[in-house]
Amino acid sequence: MTFKVAIIGRPNVGKSTLFNRLVGRKLALVDDTPGVTRDRRVHAAKLYDLHFDVIDTAGFEDAAASTLPGRMRAQTEIAIREADLIFFTIDAKSGLMPDDKTFAEIVRKSGKPVVVVANKAEARGAQGGMLEAWELGLGEPIPVSAEHGQGLPDLRDAVIAALGEARAFGEEEGDADEETAASEVLIGEDITDPDAEPSYDDTKPMRIAVVGRPNAGKSTVINALIGEERLLTGPEAGITRDSISVDWDWHGRRLKLFDTAGMRRKARIHEKLEVMSVQDGLRAIRFAEIVIIVLDATIPFEKQDLQIADLIIREGRAPVIAFNKWDMIDHPQELLAELREKTERLLPQARGMQAVPVSAETGRGLDKLMDAVIKTHRVWNSRVSTGKLNRWLEGILAHHPPPAVAGRRLKIKYVTQAKTRPPGFVVSCSRPDAMPQSYVRYLSNSLREAFDMPGVPIRIALRTSENPFASRAKKRR
Repeated sequence: MTFKVAIIGRPNVGKSTLFNRLVGRKLALVDDTPGVTRDRRVHAAKLYDLHFDVIDTAGFEDAAASTLPGRMRAQTEIAIREADLIFFTIDAKSGLMPDDKTFAEIVRKSGKPVVVVANKAEARGAQGGMLEAWELGLGEPIPVSAEHGQGLPDLRDAVIAALGEARAFGEEEGDADEETAASEVLIGEDITDPDAEPSYDDTKPMRIAVVGRPNAGKSTVINALIGEERLLTGPEAGITRDSISVDWDWHGRRLKLFDTAGMRRKARIHEKLEVMSVQDGLRAIRFAEIVIIVLDATIPFEKQDLQIADLIIREGRAPVIAFNKWDMIDHPQELLAELREKTERLLPQARGMQAVPVSAETGRGLDKLMDAVIKTHRVWNSRVSTGKLNRWLEGILAHHPPPAVAGRRLKIKYVTQAKTRPPGFVVSCSRPDAMPQSYVRYLSNSLREAFDMPGVPIRIALRTSENPFASRAKKRR
């Protein structure tokens, strides 16, 4: 059993940089702007021979509970309660601030073991800030540079001293080698090739990204699904910055939900931090299997909504639409019929896309949303035998054969499915370059209808079969 470490401290002391150093990858957004991190993020980490879960938290600020900084502080207090060990992080370069002493008292009252991490120790004048850290009364400060990886051996020794060897190495719960292997699997899980070709396996966690415009209610939807206030929410637009993953079980099915930052039109994005947030969201889409597009039902299908959906389809992910804020709609039946008609008309690239009205505030429609997710995931993983495909092709060619181009009829010989996730088919034909795109779309729509594959992208690649006698003809010449 691994232990949990919460990294806390006031804003801009380098908590996310230390988090990235411990997990071995740049997962958390890092910027010079104070207060970049808002939600708490948990990930498997490694410090030499120690394996544990590390929690990145928002900067600790003294603020009213109703304000955004106050809600961020509440998330950090939850992380303190969950943790077995606390890394109280200070900026050795700037020294102690009044808030550091205030928060040190809160940490002391928690009764959890504490390691004082004096970050940015490589800076000139950092020695003075390190000496000031003794005033916190939390023990010896450990000088580190999270950015450059300095001081980590001393940090490892401090963790063992704080927890004891048995707890630090997990000897109380079983074989440490088994824990090491499990931790390494967790660390590598997010970098799997999204276009890999595994067989359908509902025992693996399904990766679901939740995307949409700012203030559509993405974080609120996830909180409603998992039944707890795991993610920071509020009336302010653009609260979420990092893509935060949440593990969840739904009716025995393991899921990994990714909350993402709201995506505005590119022309409206000016700040570097927002650019980084959107890029993080795009990365979550690329590594997801299902993408839930959250639309505000009161103002649906804005231009940006359609661009987000088009991006998801081009990436080959499986989209599901959630019309959120349904509790604010006066005539739901009429609007639902109108929205579904618009879905078919405006997004023909994935005809039959699942679209579900939900209310994250009341919990209405969430079970139907998850049913739509599971159904779409199965379609996205579906495979059709070559025999069935070619029997279908015979009927297609008899009913609607390819057109003649430049006076010569195009011939289609056979079709086979080359991949799933999304379904991809190879059509062997004469003169692929001359095949009209309108006929390729006709094949795609016919495939979707004949083999019940609604709402997912379908890829069709045209190939020409080589003449087996061509090489002999060349030799004769």
